[in-house]
Order: sequence, then C-alpha cells, then structure tokens
Amino acid sequence: MNGLILQTGFDIVAMHKILLAEDDNDMRRFLVKALENAGFQVSPHDNGMSAYQRLREEPFEMLLTDIVMPEMDGIELARRASELDPDIKIMFITGFAAVALNSDSQAPKNAKVLSKPVHLRELVSEVNKMLAA
Repeated sequence: MNGLILQTGFDIVAMHKILLAEDDNDMRRFLVKALENAGFQVSPHDNGMSAYQRLREEPFEMLLTDIVMPEMDGIELARRASELDPDIKIMFITGFAAVALNSDSQAPKNAKVLSKPVHLRELVSEVNKMLAA
C-alpha cells in the first residue's frame, strides 16, 4: 500500500492517498473536507497539469478528477496517470458524464464515474469500494 501509516494509541490506521484534480474551488474544498473526514489523505490540485506533476513526484492509490478542466482535462490526466502507474484507481466526478466518456474518449476502461452533484455518502462509499477492490 502507498498510504501513510498512522500509529494512534494501540490502533494502526492506513491512510489511503488520493490525488484530487478539480478546478472549481468550492467543490474542491468540499471534496477535500469530505474525504479527509472519512480518513483519507488528500492532495488537492486546481488543474490537471499540476496534478500530473504531483503524480510524477510520488505514488497515489487513487486519482479523483473532474473531466472538464483548464490546461489538461481529466481524461488526459487519467490516461497519463495510468501510464505512470497501471494500478492506480481512477474516478471521475463530472457534470458531463454522458458526453465526456464516450467509447473513443481514451479514458481508462476501469474508471468509475460519479455525476455532479455528488452526495457525500455516495462519494465516500464509492471511494472505499474502489480502494478495497
């Protein structure tokens, strides 16, 4: 596991590392807070290019990304992330799911898509399922 291990009293808790790419400031803050409250370690980025640079510096277990972003869209980010680490889990959060992930989009085949607005409980549940798989 690439996650950080925390020693808390007698319990050892593994913190899964999630790279988040979301250009909407309010949505990014909401996602970071929700994921951190659920026990995940989150590295937030406001565009695909800065997220990709971070991926090149250190491994993450999951990429959680919007699809429509400046500089590098989420599909390109996911494709490059999969090239760097074929085992990385990929989840898209988007308001354009039906349009953006058509058969020739080159998005990784095992990626999960959640549509905006995202409900906190659903997000955490889906992230947990993907990381457990």
